Amino acid sequence: MLRSRSLTALGTAAVALGLVLGAAAPAAAHNYVVSSTPEDGSTISVVPESFTITTNDVLLDLSGDGAGFGMVITDAAGLYYGDGCVSIDGRSMSTIADLGAAGEYTLAFQLISADGHTLSETLRFTYEPAAGTPAAVGSTTMPTCGAPAETPAGGGEAAAPGAAAEADVVVLTVAVIGALIGAAIVALVAVSGRRARTAAATGGAADDG
Repeated sequence: MLRSRSLTALGTAAVALGLVLGAAAPAAAHNYVVSSTPEDGSTISVVPESFTITTNDVLLDLSGDGAGFGMVITDAAGLYYGDGCVSIDGRSMSTIADLGAAGEYTLAFQLISADGHTLSETLRFTYEPAAGTPAAVGSTTMPTCGAPAETPAGGGEAAAPGAAAEADVVVLTVAVIGALIGAAIVALVAVSGRRARTAAATGGAADDG
């Protein structure tokens, strides 16, 4: 009788423990991706309003500023696109970026699950814009949110607003000065020539007298 009661108690305890572990398991599970924009392996012709990763559970953004989260977009040449800023909204994280030329791109992301663990994954997509679509200039360095734009790939610093116009003014000024100097030289030569001819004519008339 005592043995039967012991087995019953153990069975009840086992069932209770199983229920507790079963209830705790979902809470301790890592977040997993349920959807993304763009989808992994897809082909897009238009840049989305935002590149988004959505998971099955709320993301853990304790600081409220997205610390620990990241989204990085690169093309086949390894150039970076976007400003590096990430927005967190419940179960989703997103970033905004313009893309460069047509080709294959990679979106790498890092997030913090509801259980505090970090998840890092990548997805790939192909960009095939319509002919004539403007292409953004990629950066050779990873963008940092809030930091000034890095020097564009291809060399040379990005021109400041109005720099091109100022350069045109300088070139025009130099051209005008050059033209004035040239005209002055031509005028001087012409005057010298007339004086020489006048002097020669005057000298010839004196000899005849």
